[in-house]
Order: sequence, then C-alpha cells, then structure tokens
Amino acid sequence: MRWTSALAIYILFWAFSVFLVLPFGVRTTREAGGEHIPGTAESAPHGFRPRRVAMRVTVVATVLFGLFMLNYHFDWIDQQSLTFFNLQEAPEVR
Repeated sequence: MRWTSALAIYILFWAFSVFLVLPFGVRTTREAGGEHIPGTAESAPHGFRPRRVAMRVTVVATVLFGLFMLNYHFDWIDQQSLTFFNLQEAPEVR
C-alpha cells in the first residue's frame, strides 16, 4: 500500500473517531454546577475543550488504524472469512 493511501485511510479513521469520542466526558452547565444562561440550550456542553477531544480522537484513530494495518499485513480477516456476504462463484453463462 502506498503511503498516500495509508494517510487517506488514517484521515478517514480520524474523522469517524470524532463521532465515537465526542459524547464521552461531556457535562452540561447544570451537571458542572454552573448556572444556566438564558438563550442557550440546556444540553449545551460546559467548557468544551477541543484540544482534549482532538487528543482523544487521535489516540482512538491511531489504535484503530494500527489494527487495520496489522490486518492488512497479516491478513487475519479476509474475504473468505466473511461468510455472511454469501460469496459464491457465479454460475457459468452459456
């Protein structure tokens, strides 16, 4: 695999990992002990820290990408092991 392909796949893993990581560790203003500001949603996060989220996302994406690359290299899960797709040879057409 070319390094550019690996980089593109890592970026996809990073983007998907954002949605895995974002809900964890989020507290609303009331949960944090603060006072609700009129005009804001009650479910809005209190003290959002983008650097902290980015670091968590990077760790998760790196682990998942590492597993992907190990599977790519060692071929642990291949097409034949995915039997739920019912992969059979096509019958001959005469």
